[in-house]
Amino acid sequence: MDNRSKLAKLAEFYGDPFLETKFPKSCYIKEILDNFKEENEVSLGGRLIAKREHGKSSFAHIRDISGRIQIYAKLDILKKGYNLFKELDIGDIIGVRGTLFKTKTAEPTVLVKEIRLLAKSLRVLPEKWHGLKDIETRYRQRYLDLIANPTTREVFWERSHIISSIRNFFNRSGYIEVETPMLHSIPGGASGSPFVTHHDATDCDLYLRIAPELYLKRLLVGGFDKVYEINRSFRNEGTSTRHSSEFTMLEAYCAYQNYEYMMSLCEELFAMLMKEFHSGSLVLNYQGKKIDFSPPWPRISFAEVFRKEFDIEPRDSRDLVLEKICKKMNLSLKELSRSQILNITEELIEKYYPVNKPSFVIDFFSWTSPLAKAKKDNPYILERFELFIGGIEVANSYSELNDPIEQRKRLEENLKFEEGLPKKIDEDFLLSLEYGMPPAAGLGIGIDRLIMLILNQPSIRDVIFFPLLKPI
Repeated sequence: MDNRSKLAKLAEFYGDPFLETKFPKSCYIKEILDNFKEENEVSLGGRLIAKREHGKSSFAHIRDISGRIQIYAKLDILKKGYNLFKELDIGDIIGVRGTLFKTKTAEPTVLVKEIRLLAKSLRVLPEKWHGLKDIETRYRQRYLDLIANPTTREVFWERSHIISSIRNFFNRSGYIEVETPMLHSIPGGASGSPFVTHHDATDCDLYLRIAPELYLKRLLVGGFDKVYEINRSFRNEGTSTRHSSEFTMLEAYCAYQNYEYMMSLCEELFAMLMKEFHSGSLVLNYQGKKIDFSPPWPRISFAEVFRKEFDIEPRDSRDLVLEKICKKMNLSLKELSRSQILNITEELIEKYYPVNKPSFVIDFFSWTSPLAKAKKDNPYILERFELFIGGIEVANSYSELNDPIEQRKRLEENLKFEEGLPKKIDEDFLLSLEYGMPPAAGLGIGIDRLIMLILNQPSIRDVIFFPLLKPI
């Protein structure tokens, strides 16, 4: 008998399970196991994952997101409910009420006094569901991955806790969490190709944000000294083990500070996360690499690396820089895309920093970031850093350019080279700067990449519940 037929039979004798509207749980299973007391009354809900019938009494296991526990059903206690128990299939969602006890082998168990079928699983779980391995299935049907693989459940449980810890860190540091628009009339705040949509009511094209930066800076103008946003951003670009078109970022801004402050903040934040999620240790084992997060972290000069590798000087124009890169890499200018430049840069930088330490890459050329402030003693070099951990860029920061005249000049110059963005300048952002923005430091952290590192996952898709995949 297939599960649909079983559903009809069960509905006839016990009522339609899909008409059940609630079964309040007294706690998670893990809470019971962590604070186990025999004879306590509990109410649990979860998925049936194992079942062993023995005539007038039977054992089974149910699981929720926090763990699994054994249940014990007896005919003389459940009566009609025992027949329902015998009809249950692996995968069904049930609710049980009962009393805690330990078996002769000391296994924590619930003596079931009431059982209810809350949802019938109409599909049989995949063969070897207890260890679903196929990567494509795991990403496309994440719900099966979560049912089948305890490690997957743990990753996403920890992801939530990591984000909560980051939020708590900034709250304790005096930052205010804010929300800014996801629909932008002019995309800006970062380089990248945007997703385009159309707003019917105003008959205008809008863009999913590629970064929240320009709106967060408006808040600095408005008088907020410390703000942060854990946000969703979007880039209409390719995906890889390190890149996702839809991703989670943290952006934070602090008035009256510069990028040196953000370096210290990164060292403090990441050390805190390491201690919390690695049992107090500051050494992370990521994919076979041991990375020591003990501050201070080394600093590598981007300008010096490019001088050594390409004979490029900070005063060289963008065109000359690209020409020298093409010559050294044996490429044509048409072949040198923005993503290729980023890949080349990451590969080169990786040659110079120690893989066993997080490293700040500093001294970027002024034309690489039109929103960053240049050094007082060298207009060709920015007060900017990128943070690399285990060969992966995790964070970006700079002292914010707050001169509206220079900012307009930089944005207009950048329009000539920017790929994928409309040839427009955010005039309202420039207007806000004309009212005065205090000196400030900004920080962007790729949350998905950071979590990938902390939880030792090989791909960014392993820490995103539902990664974007090509349609079948």
